[in-house]
Amino acid sequence: MKVYNTLSGRKEEFTPQGDEVTMYVCGITPYADAHLGHAMSYIIFDVIRRYLRFRGYKLKFVQNITDIDDKIIDRANRLGIATDELAEKFTRSYYDDMAALNVELPDECPRATETIPDMRRVIQGLIDKGYAYPAQGSVYFRVRNVPDYGKLSHRRLDSMQVGASEVAEDKEDPFDFVLWKASKPGEPTWDSPWGPGRPGWHIECSAMALRYLGDTIDIHGGGQDLVFPHHENEIAQSESFTGLKPFVRYWLHNGMVQFGGEKMSKSLGNLITIKEALEKYRADAIRVFVLGSHYRSPLTYSEEILEAAEKGADRLRQTANSAALGHKTDKKIDAESYRGRFIEAMDDDFNTAQALAALFDLAREINTFDAEGVEASEARNTLKELAGVMGLTFQERKMESLDAGMLAQVGATVYQTLGLPAPPVATDAGDIIENLINLREERRKDEKWAEADMVRDKLADSGIILEDTVKGTVWKRIH
Repeated sequence: MKVYNTLSGRKEEFTPQGDEVTMYVCGITPYADAHLGHAMSYIIFDVIRRYLRFRGYKLKFVQNITDIDDKIIDRANRLGIATDELAEKFTRSYYDDMAALNVELPDECPRATETIPDMRRVIQGLIDKGYAYPAQGSVYFRVRNVPDYGKLSHRRLDSMQVGASEVAEDKEDPFDFVLWKASKPGEPTWDSPWGPGRPGWHIECSAMALRYLGDTIDIHGGGQDLVFPHHENEIAQSESFTGLKPFVRYWLHNGMVQFGGEKMSKSLGNLITIKEALEKYRADAIRVFVLGSHYRSPLTYSEEILEAAEKGADRLRQTANSAALGHKTDKKIDAESYRGRFIEAMDDDFNTAQALAALFDLAREINTFDAEGVEASEARNTLKELAGVMGLTFQERKMESLDAGMLAQVGATVYQTLGLPAPPVATDAGDIIENLINLREERRKDEKWAEADMVRDKLADSGIILEDTVKGTVWKRIH
């Protein structure tokens, strides 16, 4: 198995350091509902986690919740509520979103406010070693004390520029970053040896990773927007604290969701929340949308692409859930060849796009066997197993009952278009559909193919698809 390591800038053989793979992924800052950009990252690392287990690895997975932050404080103050109330509301919302997307919970999901003692311990250790210094109630990290600072983002310190927001009178150097922020009026504070305050953003992940996974972890994941400065600073402070032990062996970063040519983000306001997306599309469709591209590539959002993903997910679901048994013959699908393709793709830096292509090809061959009335249960089981590694559930969407009135109008339109008298009287939606199926069958027997296709297309426009099997035509709902 090979993975692309951001640190080295190339694919490397994946060799975990022990019997258990340790994996840390940066979590949310809960001040608003999570959006599709979050969904992309967490679906990707959920699939990586599932695949590692599929390949026989034991794994411990940790993901943090940054429940104290400038953005949380600012929004809580605007709303006139406590920061912990705001953070709790959107943390629960996030968990609901992950459950709806079939993203498994981490083994540990520590919150920043619960691990402040660990952060104070790391900060004090950095001060003792000369890597950090107190200043007017805050504590800063000395970036110039780290000779290889910039090795993750492949930048040189002397070529970087400091933003206006990073300049502070109490810093020794403009490049130094904050580990502990002195308290301000109206903000939550915690006691520390340097005065009341709260932790900086970067120290949180280092402290949590060190506590739950040890000095060196196998995989650290997150979005490409976190490479600098967040992950760069994590490396600097963690390795300085542990005596230059490698903090992370493999850095994995996913691309960004693009919307209107820009990165989807809360700060830009150009986002689609997960809840909004789930009102239109099933979780499987969102997963197919995300996994249909390589995880390091940008992902462009559009309703047309999501609609195509919905149809693709539906094709897989219909094949997997089909009750067609057929008769046994010597003819057999080589399911293991598809399994091999799937593994080969995923072993190559988790190429989910190629892995999904193998699933669609397998489904296509299963459908051919079903149409011929040949048994394909072994291949169907393989499809379900591999789709499970992708986190697909193949669950039907809970829907309202069929609108018989709407379908009756479809039937009337079809009969009128064909120049026929009014359709048979029926008040049950199923009976109306069966009447139209019978009409289509009559047109097919008379070789009036265009008219038969028109009946099928009108039903499809109404959310009903027809499948021709050896046992006759059956209908299914597509959304």
